[in-house]
Amino acid sequence: MLRAINDRAALEALLSRGPLTRPQLSDLTGLSKPTASQLLARLEEAGLVVRDGIREGLPGRTAGLYRINPGAAHVAGADVTPARVLARVADLTGTVVGEHTLPTPGRSGVDVVARVGAALDGAAAAAGLTRSRLRRAVIGIQGAVDPGTGRLGYAAHIPGWHVPGLVGTLTAGLGLPVAIENDVNLSALAELAGGQAAGAGDFVLLWVADGVGMAVVLNGALHRGATGGAGEIAYMPAAGGPRDHDARLAHTGRVQGLTGGAAVLRLMREHGFRGRDAATALTRAAAAAGASEKAPDGPAEAALAELAARLGTTLAAVVAVLDPALIVLTGEVLRAGGEPLRARVERHLHALAVPRPAVRLSSLQDNPVLAGALQQALQETRDEVFSDTTS
Repeated sequence: MLRAINDRAALEALLSRGPLTRPQLSDLTGLSKPTASQLLARLEEAGLVVRDGIREGLPGRTAGLYRINPGAAHVAGADVTPARVLARVADLTGTVVGEHTLPTPGRSGVDVVARVGAALDGAAAAAGLTRSRLRRAVIGIQGAVDPGTGRLGYAAHIPGWHVPGLVGTLTAGLGLPVAIENDVNLSALAELAGGQAAGAGDFVLLWVADGVGMAVVLNGALHRGATGGAGEIAYMPAAGGPRDHDARLAHTGRVQGLTGGAAVLRLMREHGFRGRDAATALTRAAAAAGASEKAPDGPAEAALAELAARLGTTLAAVVAVLDPALIVLTGEVLRAGGEPLRARVERHLHALAVPRPAVRLSSLQDNPVLAGALQQALQETRDEVFSDTTS
């Protein structure tokens, strides 16, 4: 057990610090130099560590460098939308080595195993691999799997995925362990790993694009709820929202009717800001608001103030129940609003709620769903690989 603990500590150090010499690894882990030498030899024989040249220019003898073997394991992540499946493959260090996009047919007869398999095959081939080399795959989707029934819910708009035992069906059909996670939840994992929520224990992430979603993180872990539907605030009642809606249908909830992409586009157009979609129109309103601070009663201010009021009121209900330390705003619509919208949302929220959590705009530049999917897949795979060095 002690040897396994030492191996794990050394591998974690190499993963976080990059190539290290034996003396450096000894200093970081507290191991003696002879023990560190034996450890590195064992890990090199196991294929988890490789030599990486020498480090020159230091006092004493030239020291050899060691690093994690990136090819020791590979994982896949996928982001599923009604339009496409985007898959990526990463090596053990987290470096993306292959990507593939596969259009999703818009019909109910989609063979989900075949479509996901083709996407993973394409990404693996781009990495010079076959699917059999992948340790696991994590799939992000605009829905949530009910752990009690194994069925995907909140995803009527994505055909082909509503089969019994979805996770088991994909795992058996693809020949590797598969996990399915809500796309907004995966975005929260990406924020927790290297975004605005790094180090946060309790926070919520609000996502607004065409649809509206939220992820809830409590004590550093995702809170999914009894049926996997925690954070599906699009369906939450809201004053001023649509009076009648069917919660079984996508994009019909009251919060959705006030803050979803279609509602934002209508609001921006009412104030004279046009665009092909909500993000474009909101970008123009935010730019105008930033350039007209001396005219707070103009159309840009009116448009942003109304949207901020809708969002702030929604968040106030969440804050009253969860009391998070932080709120992260993301999704193409909220990112389009930028700092002008963020500041107004925060002011409106703080005027309504007794707790006053910080409101931050996501700083992640890449696809956060894929980043979170790969993060989850890598964490689980590293736990396996790093804990299996003594067998």
